[in-house]
Amino acid sequence: MKNILKKITNWEAWPFKIIYAPLVPFWVWNMIRSGSVWFFTPSNPKLTFGGMEGEPKREMYDLLPQHLYPKTFNILPTQSFEELKVKLQKSEITYPLVVKPEVGGQGILFRKIDDETALKHYHTLMEFEYIVQEMVLYKMEVSVFHIRHPKEQKGIITGFLHKIPLHVIGNGILTLNELILAHPKANLFAADMLVKHANNLKNIITQNEKYILSYAANHNRGAHFVDLKNEIDDKLVAIFDKLSIEINDFFYGRYDILCNSVEDLKVGKNFSILEYNGCGAEPNHFYDTGYSLLGAYKEILKHWKALYEISKYNKQKGVKPWGFVRGFKFRKYTRDLYAAMKIIDNKIG
Repeated sequence: MKNILKKITNWEAWPFKIIYAPLVPFWVWNMIRSGSVWFFTPSNPKLTFGGMEGEPKREMYDLLPQHLYPKTFNILPTQSFEELKVKLQKSEITYPLVVKPEVGGQGILFRKIDDETALKHYHTLMEFEYIVQEMVLYKMEVSVFHIRHPKEQKGIITGFLHKIPLHVIGNGILTLNELILAHPKANLFAADMLVKHANNLKNIITQNEKYILSYAANHNRGAHFVDLKNEIDDKLVAIFDKLSIEINDFFYGRYDILCNSVEDLKVGKNFSILEYNGCGAEPNHFYDTGYSLLGAYKEILKHWKALYEISKYNKQKGVKPWGFVRGFKFRKYTRDLYAAMKIIDNKIG
């Protein structure tokens, strides 16, 4: 009951659909004035569906210079574990490593893999193409929302966050189960956490030990966000303007990055792009950072306005929005895919 009341009174804990429901008329208005249901698809022409959802991660990595993202390779569920081991050796990726689906989001099927036994478990149960990726050990994960109108060389950064994965700190007395239930955020995800960490629930976490509950630093996985808006300056914007132009036709979206420090990122060193999300990226800098619900709505509508203007401009330059039937079928495909992946996510634990 306590958790239910907390979710009701805290808008940030509401389901995505509930938060966005009052804004549907604004989205529909964009459809009407553009003359297309899928008006947003020209926003990032090189990404499937404009990067709204369902885009293969391979598209993203193929557009990036190789030195800007971790060592990565794809594996099919039909390939044997022995083939996987050979690819792992050739790529020179060592444990611990990261795995995630080729098409996905919201941290579904994202795992940190510590050893061969865990990798074999994941591979045996996984039913979809997935990515094996080097685990980058830079100190902090940040998120940067960058927008650049196609006719401009200079863009803007609308959000800059330090993302801290959901974790508990041991005190040498409480078990992991007790720490989860006592944690203000982890207890909201208790049902999921108690399944994924079932083997360790009775263990007492030692004094000051940091136990990571989810390595996917997403809002819907309980991550904590620290606002870095005071760090946004011309040097930081220039880094992402350059990236946006190098990637070619990436105008609207959010980068998820591991870096050694904000200072290093600003001079373009010691950072690695985990991925970037196109027009489906949420301007997540209103979570945990003191925004009211009304303030969050203002941010969302500001971003939607920019998305509309970019899509409109690219349409005028010859990038046609997806047709209704094509978009409808693709959206059904992605929704069915995500539903199936959630089932496998629970099986893997």
